[in-house]
Amino acid sequence: MAYEPAGAPDYFDIDELLTDEHKLIRQTMRDFVKREISPYIEQWAQEAHFPSEIVKKFGEVGAFGPTIPAEYGGGGLDYISYGIIMQEIERGDSGMRSTASVQGSLVMYPIYKYGSEEQRNKYLPKLASGEWLGCFGLTEPDFGSNPGGMVTNIKDMGDHYLLNGAKMWISNSPECQVAVVWAKNEEGRIKGLIVERGMEGFSTPEIHNKWSLRASTTGELVFDNVKVPKENLLPNIDGLKGPLGCLDSARYGISWGAIGAAIDCYQSALKYSLERIQFDKPIGAFQLTQKKLAEMLTEITKAQLLAWRLGTLMNEGKATTQQISMAKRNNVDMALHIAREARQIHGGMGITGEYPIMRHMMNLESVITYEGTHDIHLLITGADITGIQAFK
Repeated sequence: MAYEPAGAPDYFDIDELLTDEHKLIRQTMRDFVKREISPYIEQWAQEAHFPSEIVKKFGEVGAFGPTIPAEYGGGGLDYISYGIIMQEIERGDSGMRSTASVQGSLVMYPIYKYGSEEQRNKYLPKLASGEWLGCFGLTEPDFGSNPGGMVTNIKDMGDHYLLNGAKMWISNSPECQVAVVWAKNEEGRIKGLIVERGMEGFSTPEIHNKWSLRASTTGELVFDNVKVPKENLLPNIDGLKGPLGCLDSARYGISWGAIGAAIDCYQSALKYSLERIQFDKPIGAFQLTQKKLAEMLTEITKAQLLAWRLGTLMNEGKATTQQISMAKRNNVDMALHIAREARQIHGGMGITGEYPIMRHMMNLESVITYEGTHDIHLLITGADITGIQAFK
């Protein structure tokens, strides 16, 4: 029997901590994913196909920029609502969640937070509706965990900036209409710019042959003497704190999203364990299978509580970068471990596209690395508790 997604485990009655609006948002997104993603995602992943039509649909359901004020086309929602949306999308697929979280946290957020009023009015409504897709240009071929070493640069040419350099591993780039790009000026200060599709010298080569995030579109950003109008500079930020502030928002969304992938794997494994008969009884009757399932549910519950508390801190403006790092690292690692355990419960069937396990597992191998690697997030916590930075 093929796997079908159902509700979500809630072993500690965390629903009691949610508002009616949170639950309505969750059900809306759950229905959307079941209708628009789940029936097709295995084929998209097998064919390495990015469904461009999903961008407009995400816009219509409110998945883009849910915390952005409604006056700019966003949802005007709180951070727990945002987390719930990311969780439900990633239950469908991490690549689909990447599409949405990049748009909201890494494109719309910096334009709203660091941009001018003219920039907000020009770009945010089109990004919120899904008319435009955006991407975020920080990582370079030689600078990932050390973004401050970037070589992409801008020169002041009087009436415009001249942008040169390249960015690598950029979600959404092959399909984007706009890119929020981070580059060094002539004084070595990091600045943010909005680069638009069609600017001469700007290209977005696609990266092929991925084993992970196969339903997401990934590419490069290449800038060859691109003339960027001065009004496209983000005026309200200076230095590395700009892109790192965006990453805090995105990492927060990932901490919720990974729970969705873990839930999908756990529920598939639980259902399979009750249906698969060996030695005249369901494999769920065996102690080692029950151990796996009990540990999965325990780790999911711990991650749910961590994410809810972090969401509360985000709503209160109290969450720190270090707390966000801890949640991102813990919850993605948890999800990847659960995917591997779920694959064992499914046996040989776990490697097939009839079940979501291997797709989630491969996707999470990217999620555990992007927007701060597993090890870097550990060292962020280490630096916070010792006062000593190990990576500088």
